[in-house]
Amino acid sequence: MTRFKLNTGAEIPAIGFGTWQDEGAQKDAVLEAIKAGYRHIDTARVYGTEKAVGDGIKESGIARNQIFVTTKLWNNKHHPDDVPKALDDSLRDLQMDYVDLFLMHYPVAAKRGDDPIPKENGKPVTEDIDYIDTYKAMEKLLNTGKVKAIGVSNFSKGQMDRLIKHVSVVPAVHQTEGHPWLQQHEFLKWHQTRGIHVTHYSPFGNLNQIYSANHLGKLIDEPVLIEVGKKYGKTGSQVCLAWAITMGISVLPKSKTPHRIRDNLEGDFKLSSEDMENIAKIDRKIRFNDSSEDMGMVFFDDLDGKGTKIP
Repeated sequence: MTRFKLNTGAEIPAIGFGTWQDEGAQKDAVLEAIKAGYRHIDTARVYGTEKAVGDGIKESGIARNQIFVTTKLWNNKHHPDDVPKALDDSLRDLQMDYVDLFLMHYPVAAKRGDDPIPKENGKPVTEDIDYIDTYKAMEKLLNTGKVKAIGVSNFSKGQMDRLIKHVSVVPAVHQTEGHPWLQQHEFLKWHQTRGIHVTHYSPFGNLNQIYSANHLGKLIDEPVLIEVGKKYGKTGSQVCLAWAITMGISVLPKSKTPHRIRDNLEGDFKLSSEDMENIAKIDRKIRFNDSSEDMGMVFFDDLDGKGTKIP
């Protein structure tokens, strides 16, 4: 399995197993994934799947130090005083002493408390807590041994620029949406020159029903991807994963179907430069995941896909 080296010296497997949604199915899905050979599992507090992930890893019988586990700090725990307990809550549910990677899920603070998405009169309630201060609280966790690396998710370029100017620890990872319809080559180069690894969620674009863009057809059925796949005996979805891996990006496909879980691992291969050039031509700069309205802050304002109307 391909692995990429982080700026901490640790290695992250190129294909991870995503556990967003379907909480009740995740324990069996994680077990199936580990049995298939996955050694990178991604979860988050807000997914509600940490306990299922922990149960699945425990029952797999694979040693904890053989599996790279990521979880994420949710928006209602951004106050620096809340960050250590938020991690402890995640570790308790995961039934682990540490996580390999702890990410700030979004650069916005929701109202402190137990409500993950607090609203008043139907509108999100935010707190005036700077994500810089939240990140500095995360930095302190590195000394506890409870996290091996820290990073962020869903930041814009401007927010990333500002973050690295004001903190001591350069993020090990930035997790963001990415796929052949949202390629963001310049943003990738920006990360790579600063030693920040990029992980893509939604690597199959609009395959998730929540994105409500099925009138576009499926990204994985793009003729270019199908044609490239024929050269390697692979599917369009496997080519999507290989496209990212060829650029040094790790990916988080998700599925609860055993044969798809296994098939996704077969996306761990490299494409030729000619194939990459052909796939570059289908960049539509379409972003499917934008929760700005739901969370009370404008995200991705300086990135591809912001303001692109889904046709």
